[in-house]
Amino acid sequence: MSLIKCENIALAYDGKEVASDISFQVNRNDYLCIVGENGSGKSSLIKAILGLIKPTRGQIVFGDGLKQSEIGYLPQQTAVQKDFPASVNEVVLSGCLNSSRAFAPFYTKEQKNKAYENMERLRISDLKDKCYRELSGGQQQRVLLARALCATKSILLLDEPVTGLDPIVTSDFYKLINEINVGMDITVIMVSHDIASAVENSTHILHLQHKQLFYGKTKDYLETDIGKYFSGNI
Repeated sequence: MSLIKCENIALAYDGKEVASDISFQVNRNDYLCIVGENGSGKSSLIKAILGLIKPTRGQIVFGDGLKQSEIGYLPQQTAVQKDFPASVNEVVLSGCLNSSRAFAPFYTKEQKNKAYENMERLRISDLKDKCYRELSGGQQQRVLLARALCATKSILLLDEPVTGLDPIVTSDFYKLINEINVGMDITVIMVSHDIASAVENSTHILHLQHKQLFYGKTKDYLETDIGKYFSGNI
């Protein structure tokens, strides 16, 4: 059964329809890249998957035991978030809040161990006592990725995760996402404007332009006219 299935959904922002006729599914271990130009409906789709807005038509179905609150989410960073005055350990641990018992005043030993394991996995455990706002952009993204991993057992949703990073750091981050997808059996949904990297790393592509232009396997996308055009193969 699919983890997430969107059935003919339409989305609106401030009362204006921004995307329609969207149907796709995400299965375990998929690496889906959602691509499209600015204003094409990608952000509204993210909000709908996270439950922040409701589709105006159609439905989003969660299956295979996945709860909406169990999606690990790495949002685009704002200037305020980059200047957050907390330690790396505190930021990563905060990803465990969704799984905390109601009104529990402290993190459990299991949650602390999970946070440390994810910091080790992303090679930032040596930074755990550092202040988050003192880190480089690439280090901050690794911290937020570790935080997102603490919030999920099965699926990550990443919104333009390499925006503002230099090419070397960007390449390393993409490798890290692949390691998580393949090595940890974590399903990945990544929103990106970088179609060249999207087709290099993903298993599936969803291309939006106010409606669904393509959904399917990446190798099939590259055989379409739209895939050839946007990936620079025309």
